[in-house]
Amino acid sequence: MTYRPNISTSISGLAISLLLLLTATGTTKAQKIFTLEEDSIPLFRGFQVSFDVAGAAQLALSDYGQYEAALRLNLHDQWFPIVEAGLGKARHDDEVTGIYYKTSAPYFRVGVDINLLKNKHADNRLYGGLRYAFTSYKVDIARNDFPDPVWQWDTGFGVHDVQCSHHWVEAVVGIDAKIAGPLHLGWSVRYKRRLFHNEGDIGQTWYVPGYGTYSDTKLGATFNVIIDI
Repeated sequence: MTYRPNISTSISGLAISLLLLLTATGTTKAQKIFTLEEDSIPLFRGFQVSFDVAGAAQLALSDYGQYEAALRLNLHDQWFPIVEAGLGKARHDDEVTGIYYKTSAPYFRVGVDINLLKNKHADNRLYGGLRYAFTSYKVDIARNDFPDPVWQWDTGFGVHDVQCSHHWVEAVVGIDAKIAGPLHLGWSVRYKRRLFHNEGDIGQTWYVPGYGTYSDTKLGATFNVIIDI
């Protein structure tokens, strides 16, 4: 009879200890489930500079094209604010109409890209984005003199430094692939939509710096050499 109270006390103490242990373990597991682990990757991850090879090749091989470079910030490998600037040029002789067209002017785009991959911190990226673009440019248009077939007077004409402007937006989908070290290569496809424009009294200009020619579709593309900094 003298040992029963001690046995009872021991059993009660053991039960209380087990209950406290289970409670503490359950609390720890619950904390792990409901507490988000902090991401050790900092917000600012550097920036990239890039150059569009496709536009330069187009300018070298055809009547128009552009030199274009971009600066893109890297925020947490997820958001990429970007500024693109270029120089668009055209010098075109229409063999059918005999009209000569010339322009050369800068253009600018600002926007943001977002990394669409689940693993945001991978070396390669798939992104989508938007751009707002603007250019202010001057054009020269001329046609050589030739006699009117009926009245026989000269029908040549020319205008010089006609002031024009163009605003548009672009939806962008692209790939950024790491090659070696800081070197990346990037491809992008762009859908363009004009917002508003001013082309003076000359009607549609044949080429708009940064936008392209009016005969083009609304799709464009770039091939970029990119350096991570």
